[in-house]
Amino acid sequence: MADSEIIDQIRAATDLAALDALRVAVLGKSGSITAQLKSLGGMSPDERASEAPRIHALREAVTTALAERKDALENAELEQKLATEFVDLSLPAPERASGSVHPVSQVMDELAEIFADMGFSVAEGPEIEEQWFNFTALNMPEAHPARAMQDTFYARRIDGDAAAEAHVLRTHTSPVQIRAMTSQAPPLRLIAPGRVYRSDSDATHTPMFHQIEGLVIDKGITLGHLKWTLETFLKAFFERDDVVLRMRPSYFPFTEPSAEVDVGWSLEKGRRVVGGCEGWMEVLGSGMVHPKVIANCGLDPEEWQGFAFGTGVDRLAMLKYGMSDLRAFFDGDLRWLRHYGFRALDVPTLSGGVGA
Repeated sequence: MADSEIIDQIRAATDLAALDALRVAVLGKSGSITAQLKSLGGMSPDERASEAPRIHALREAVTTALAERKDALENAELEQKLATEFVDLSLPAPERASGSVHPVSQVMDELAEIFADMGFSVAEGPEIEEQWFNFTALNMPEAHPARAMQDTFYARRIDGDAAAEAHVLRTHTSPVQIRAMTSQAPPLRLIAPGRVYRSDSDATHTPMFHQIEGLVIDKGITLGHLKWTLETFLKAFFERDDVVLRMRPSYFPFTEPSAEVDVGWSLEKGRRVVGGCEGWMEVLGSGMVHPKVIANCGLDPEEWQGFAFGTGVDRLAMLKYGMSDLRAFFDGDLRWLRHYGFRALDVPTLSGGVGA
């Protein structure tokens, strides 16, 4: 192929693929110009002196022609796209991936809203707790089963003091109540939500779960105040006026008398929901604060009385939003969270709130 023909073919290339094929044919490892460059080694000095400048000049001319033609073809392709392609600005923007509110966080917010309407404040405390706050002040002696190693996670001291009493991962949020009673003057009306830890794991129990407890300390407090508070709370949370309560005598070391609280349930579309009275299910524990607990906190039980209650936040979420296995709350499965999670800007609100 003559030198002029190579340049003409490059200038006549109709697309980038044809242009690249020409580049390989002339400048590739087996290309015609590459072959001419390789032949210089076998020429005499006189032949090399006359042929080398021509071959190198040809390679430079071909390289320049290839670059110019590539730019021309790319510009033509861009002009074609600009002339034929367009963006419809009236179409909605594609939905971007966004985070969601975990059901536990959503229920925590709902509970805080309900109890705020009833005048309760939110109290917090450490998750690694002293045994006095977690057990002793709550009338749980040294031999109490809850203090056994198989039921409670004990925390080693990092300062190496073997004689000091070991701390625990709190087994309930009741120590928050003790801290409030020993640091604040009554009357008190508070809730204590947070993470708690117990050595237990099955479909309805996990080693770490969430709990919310309530405490009222005042003068003249009775079981009637406790029942009204629980009825008001459960009706507002489940957003049903037909929530029925049943209080069964029970035992807790920190309340006397103590009561397990059941709510009535009914079947709706094959699913068990809170409301009605086709059957009963337990939802929380409660009772009047034990006089020993009040005395342990430096208050006179003859002057001050109170009630306390506690329930699992995760179980409340299961009942309200139809979840079947508590362990899924902590698996970190994004498919589960996409299904049960709440959009940050579109979370449900309490339709009824707390009535007078």
